[in-house]
Amino acid sequence: MLSKEEIVLIIYFILVIFFLVIFTVVFFITYQRRKNNLLQEKFEAERNFKEELSNVKIEIQEATLKNVSWELHDNIGQLLSIASMQLNIMGKDPVAAGNPGLIEVKTLVTDSLTEVRALSKSLNQEVIDYQGLIKSVENELDRLNRIDILEAHFKIEGDPFEIPASSTIILFRILQEFFNNVLKHSGASELRVEFKYINEILHISAQDNGKGFDMENMESGSGLLNMQSRAAMIKAEFNLNSSLGGGTSLYLKYPNQE
Repeated sequence: MLSKEEIVLIIYFILVIFFLVIFTVVFFITYQRRKNNLLQEKFEAERNFKEELSNVKIEIQEATLKNVSWELHDNIGQLLSIASMQLNIMGKDPVAAGNPGLIEVKTLVTDSLTEVRALSKSLNQEVIDYQGLIKSVENELDRLNRIDILEAHFKIEGDPFEIPASSTIILFRILQEFFNNVLKHSGASELRVEFKYINEILHISAQDNGKGFDMENMESGSGLLNMQSRAAMIKAEFNLNSSLGGGTSLYLKYPNQE
């Protein structure tokens, strides 16, 4: 039989071990929570840093585009306007009025002035904010049609809702990037753009009938990365699909965030 002192000693050791186990468990749980909190804070800090970096990058891009827009409007636009006025004055001369060369130059200058003004508007964020997304896309597609490289079509379904200016410019820049790629690389003869407004969600699709490319062997260039990062900033779903000979399509799903 164990003596009373031995029983007390055993109980004492059991209690000590029990409290050590409890302390270890509590310490481990606290450590894990602290570790998880630090990892979460690090993740949040990195994400915020990337978002701020993206915002700064976009702000710099928009400021640059705005300056280019002003240069086009104030300098090149003014020069073309003066050239157009001079040609109009020359056209009043009965001898020069019927000159085919003068008529051709006058038409060329007038068309160039129209294109410069349209391009200036498409680069200026303030104009896009004022016009809204639909009108800005319409103007851009009209500009593409005037270039006469392809036929651009625009279709709208549902009841349009107002989109915040910060999202409008990003959606427009994504589409503008896609349109530019279509012109430069696709060899397409047709471009179709569709807006569908369903239950406070804007579904945007844009598709060309160009040569397309192999998605598996595609290198992620700056254009694609720009579109993806811009879409992520406004929590828009982004998909780009293409196949050799099957054209290229862009899909955006934007939830209204007003």
